[in-house]
Amino acid sequence: MPAPISSPDGEPPPLSPVTQASPDFLAWISALSHTVLFELRRQRGIIATLTIMNLTWFAKSTITTIFLGRLGDLQLAAGALAFSFANVTGFSVLAGLCGAMEAICGQAHGAGNRELLRKTLLMSILLLLVSSVFISFIWLNVETILIHFGQQKEIASLAKKYVLWLLPDLLAISLLSPLKAYLNCQGFTLPSLISSAIALAVHFPLNLLLSNAKGLEGVAMAVWLTDLAVAVMLGLYVCVTERNYKNGGESEASWWKQSRAEWARLLRLAAPCCLNMCLEWWCYEILVLLTGRLPDSNRMVAVITIVLNFDYLLFSAMLSFATAASVRVSNELGAGHGVAAQSAAFVSLGMGALGGLLSAGATAGARAWWGKGFSKDRSIGRDVRKTMLVMAVVEVVNFPLAVSGGIVRGTARPLLGTYASAGGFYLVALPLAVVFGFRLKLGLAGMLLGFLFGGATSLVLLLVLLACVDWDMEAEKAQKLAAGGLESVNGDGA
Repeated sequence: MPAPISSPDGEPPPLSPVTQASPDFLAWISALSHTVLFELRRQRGIIATLTIMNLTWFAKSTITTIFLGRLGDLQLAAGALAFSFANVTGFSVLAGLCGAMEAICGQAHGAGNRELLRKTLLMSILLLLVSSVFISFIWLNVETILIHFGQQKEIASLAKKYVLWLLPDLLAISLLSPLKAYLNCQGFTLPSLISSAIALAVHFPLNLLLSNAKGLEGVAMAVWLTDLAVAVMLGLYVCVTERNYKNGGESEASWWKQSRAEWARLLRLAAPCCLNMCLEWWCYEILVLLTGRLPDSNRMVAVITIVLNFDYLLFSAMLSFATAASVRVSNELGAGHGVAAQSAAFVSLGMGALGGLLSAGATAGARAWWGKGFSKDRSIGRDVRKTMLVMAVVEVVNFPLAVSGGIVRGTARPLLGTYASAGGFYLVALPLAVVFGFRLKLGLAGMLLGFLFGGATSLVLLLVLLACVDWDMEAEKAQKLAAGGLESVNGDGA
């Protein structure tokens, strides 16, 4: 090893430019590490709590499916079809409309504007209740719609019975979704977790009692009774906490004085949020319908259903990461911290990329045993193993895509997500799925490859759009949005 070079007088040589810059570089690394760790700590609690809560909802759906299966194959098919119909035409719409709360409430909380938080909660509940009236008219005609699309009359008739007994769930979800969003945007995720856990604990005995007493109708009743119980618990919690805020000396303005400008802002955000949610939700339903046109369609539909069940399990984590990203970005923008919001977005994207890799590993690792829990048919098990390998690659894209969508919602620009979803899923994913699956005869694996390219396209579009965001300008816009609620309370609003 050569001796270190020194100057003639024995002193060490002067630092090179790289060496001179190293203290600044180390300081930059230290600051970056501090920022990342700080953001990880802020998001850790939100993600962990919401993931467990979302898993309770997945478990609730599983329990419902089990009790439908206990009633018979016909009831299982009709109940699954009815619940799919309810998701596509009802629950996806309500969840999408509620997405506007993430931006408005998140930014209002960051700006400390509690009045806008409260008014947005009330307006969102009213919006979802009105939307539920229109959705109920569609549900009342479910049998006619299903028969029109080729379903057997016997299954369609039972599906109508299930959907009609599920109608009260529209009311429950219209209350529950805004309450959860209201609390999540403030970082209060524990109440949602506790109430969901309590509801899950009573869901099984409730199903046991009602399914024995009323059969298919009883299973549907158990669904909306469980959701309503969670909504009541969260409603009571919000009422108590709001009373504490008033007792603490907060200014009390009327929740009922919403301006036309506030309604216009809510609707302007709710429409693209709803469209974005529905576009993604419907696209996977279309995938299942397309699978029914493959050779040996019964087996292929069983395979894609089993595979997507694992994806729904992973979606519990995806949704938590996306919500955490939306909350953190919107909170920082509402507080006027553009740089902090940018840091939150970048950290979220990094976590989304890591989550995608972990999801891919989980999917690939579960392929050997996941199918056995659903079917004893060896051919189905073999196809599930092959398909889950392809799905593992799709998950690499799905996770950061969901997080990117959450960031976009947090910036109150959900229309960007709509463009990305429409372009990626409907201009790329579905056409390629048809080409790969049918023209090139790659079957279900080819169709999933089409979704891989479509999801990647949506992700690239969102990343490019996020790279162009002026975060300081977004922070200024967010503060104006949050201040608008105070202006309207003081009489300056429209």
